Amino acid sequence: MLKIRLKRLGAKKAPTYRVIVINSTTKREGRPVEELGYYNPKTKEMKLNKESAEAWVKKGAQPTDTVKYLMANCNADGSLNYKKKEAVKLSKKALAKKAAEEEAKSAEEAKATESSDEQA
Repeated sequence: MLKIRLKRLGAKKAPTYRVIVINSTTKREGRPVEELGYYNPKTKEMKLNKESAEAWVKKGAQPTDTVKYLMANCNADGSLNYKKKEAVKLSKKALAKKAAEEEAKSAEEAKATESSDEQA
């Protein structure tokens, strides 16, 4: 069975990967059937031959989850369509403080509406 998976290259703590088609029983750094491109997770740089990858999938090659994600988020020219997340993760203390502020604000608005109802 053929797999489309990543072959790890690069130094320690500085990985780069090649997207390859390989037999599922061979080791990760084994000789590939075909190299489809490369991916650098540190710089989010990628070059992938998308047509060839899709042709291998049609022939029965199974992409791994990571390669499936890369193929789905690939532009027509083979570069990665990376979108940086806008949401900022907050600590538990910051989340509690934000929730308390929102509760205080909603209570203040409720008082304002009650007083305007009584005046009317």
